[in-house]
Amino acid sequence: MCNTENPLALLHTDIEARVQAIREHRPEWLCGKGCSSCCRRLAEIPQLTAAEWALLREGLAVFPPEQLRAISRGVAALAHQQSRPVTCPLLDQTTNACLVYTHRPVACRTYGFYVQRELGLYCHDIESLVADGALADVLWGNHDAIDRRLADLGQARALTEWFDDWMINTQR
Repeated sequence: MCNTENPLALLHTDIEARVQAIREHRPEWLCGKGCSSCCRRLAEIPQLTAAEWALLREGLAVFPPEQLRAISRGVAALAHQQSRPVTCPLLDQTTNACLVYTHRPVACRTYGFYVQRELGLYCHDIESLVADGALADVLWGNHDAIDRRLADLGQARALTEWFDDWMINTQR
């Protein structure tokens, strides 16, 4: 299916274009492989639309059962964690890499590269650079536009809810 027929794939393409434009202008950009600051400091449990969950589920389906059980334990712990911030259960704690990188949700793709009504959606390191004026020339992506496009894909649910339903259905 081509991107013009798949709204989520088209959104991913547009996000990647903005990310690449920033990276080309700023090759030293902090967000990259091995940096997991955002993954370790989530303000809330990630919310995904059904389309995002379907893509993420494809990524999860390739894991061997023992690794999927470990991920399941992490998701279950996240569902019951009262304190914030939370750590993403899809983060490999050893390598600081996303286990489902190519299947990751939109929020993960935009973090560090998009702003919302002058509110930065990025880590403390980038926030410090913004405060110092070091990133005044960056053309940030518009997260309000991303949110509108995501809303067109349907209502979002917590990762933990999607995962619980999936695990229940796969154990039948």
